[in-house]
Amino acid sequence: MKTFALSRHKGEGTPDVAGFFDPRTFSIQYVVSDPATQQCAIIDPVLDFDEKSGATATFSADKLLAYIEQEGLSVAWILDTHPHADHFSAAHYLQGKTGAPTAIGQHVTKVQALWKDIYHWPEMPADGRQWDTLFAEGDTFKIGKLDARVLYSPGHTLASITYVIGDAAFVHDTLFQPDFGTARADFPGGSAKALWDSIQQILSLPDQTRLFTGHDYMPDDREPEWQSSVAEQRAHNPHLVGKSQDDYIALRHKRDSELPMPKLILHALQVNTQGGRLPAPEANGKRYLKIPLDALEGAAWE
Repeated sequence: MKTFALSRHKGEGTPDVAGFFDPRTFSIQYVVSDPATQQCAIIDPVLDFDEKSGATATFSADKLLAYIEQEGLSVAWILDTHPHADHFSAAHYLQGKTGAPTAIGQHVTKVQALWKDIYHWPEMPADGRQWDTLFAEGDTFKIGKLDARVLYSPGHTLASITYVIGDAAFVHDTLFQPDFGTARADFPGGSAKALWDSIQQILSLPDQTRLFTGHDYMPDDREPEWQSSVAEQRAHNPHLVGKSQDDYIALRHKRDSELPMPKLILHALQVNTQGGRLPAPEANGKRYLKIPLDALEGAAWE
């Protein structure tokens, strides 16, 4: 199975994009680098977790560090596109290894407030202090000489953002590959209407913009893929071709009603709303997750 691919830069001001596929969670981690300065950003890193044993590990994140060392890169940013529901974020671990600042979208505070209530966690800080930077729509920053900007892309979650870095856009869980469709919008705070609007904003980027997705589910047992273009999505995505906004919302509602919740959602959100920090050890030195029962209504049973 293909678990790594490098998408080379296409001229000045465009990045090299290394994608690392995690078969356990179907997630893709990215190292986005400036060929001119060798500075890079890490996007959506995975902290390994086995729900059967409760074990955590850093295998996936350490692969990123090994690649960064091999290529002689320096880490300028550690970026999450949103608080993930299907894997733990390795942002906090990687900050400890690299010293690079962490960032996420400013509306993460809304997600924190929502999940603080679900977990009945009154002492949880819900002001975004767990990250160094909270990005707003239109904010800009640099990775070496690369220009990067932020699009606010809600719908999948209240806090989802897209990073546009040169000719590459990291679209998290809005669009999947053109043969698969689009992301679900039924998580707490999700909205099919908002997701449609976010997708339209992404598809207004230039046709040849490289789009990098957050997951791939390998329809028809094909190899994992995570790169497409705006033009390919417009031409081939089955959830979008020939669809109006009303068509899309109806399709999304029907499809979401048939999907079970991600198996790690209740585990992951209490870690990811804390910037990838695991719960503090208790008196016996062990860490514990808190799983609320009957908290998420309406999900299909597997």
